Amino acid sequence: MLIRRLTPADLDDCALLAKDRGWLPERHKWRLLFEVGEPYGIDAPDGDGLAATNILTRYGKDQAVISMVLTASRFGRQGIARKLMEHVLDQAGERTVSLYATDNGRPLYERLGFRVVGAAAKHTGVFSGEPSGRTRPATEADLDGILALDAELFGTDRSAVLRRMFGFGLRVRVADGGFGHCWRNDDNTVIGPVVARDAATARALIGDLALDAGGEVRMDFDLDRQDMITWAGGHGIGAPWQVSRMVRGGDLPGDLTCQYLPFMQALG
Repeated sequence: MLIRRLTPADLDDCALLAKDRGWLPERHKWRLLFEVGEPYGIDAPDGDGLAATNILTRYGKDQAVISMVLTASRFGRQGIARKLMEHVLDQAGERTVSLYATDNGRPLYERLGFRVVGAAAKHTGVFSGEPSGRTRPATEADLDGILALDAELFGTDRSAVLRRMFGFGLRVRVADGGFGHCWRNDDNTVIGPVVARDAATARALIGDLALDAGGEVRMDFDLDRQDMITWAGGHGIGAPWQVSRMVRGGDLPGDLTCQYLPFMQALG
């Protein structure tokens, strides 16, 4: 089966493949990932759409993330997902590669050399609370400061992704020592990324972004952030759905204690 680089003309087939696996179409999300990453796929042998996809997003010279690992249900257990994963890992070269894995995907990733380094859970709900008074809406004039803080605390260059926040998302907020962003997905508003020097600043950013969004919001907390999970639960955010965080190669970069929420699981 031929592996090829996908183009925006394939977005409809990506949405159909997602639906086949019980995912939402998430066209807005797919479109961003096509812009900042390298989407790969295998055409279905029966001529009906795509048999499999995944996306490689590079950060700087030493880190990368793999996401949107999907195989059409009718082609399951035929080695297609492994073939595509091996190709993308070859493209990543010597980079440390991370991803979020469901229980179904984890055995394949372990055979490919990934190890579990933690767990995260999607928490959803309608946030209840009052504005913190500590944050303000950001403008593109704040971008240089955001990128400098992220380079320090995230530990590698994801500026290509962060520069798209103002066009992709609903709101970017900044505070003294932190920034955050929220964006609209198919069924809720995702809060992330949130990067801050301390938990109080992170809570202010998260709460104000959730109030900006209104309605149901999603927060993907690492499970070792029990203080943040408890705080969010006290404000109406619960219903966790857990995945494993996995890494192949070296360690994750930056100061993980200051990385409160990811942009999305697909971007690490």
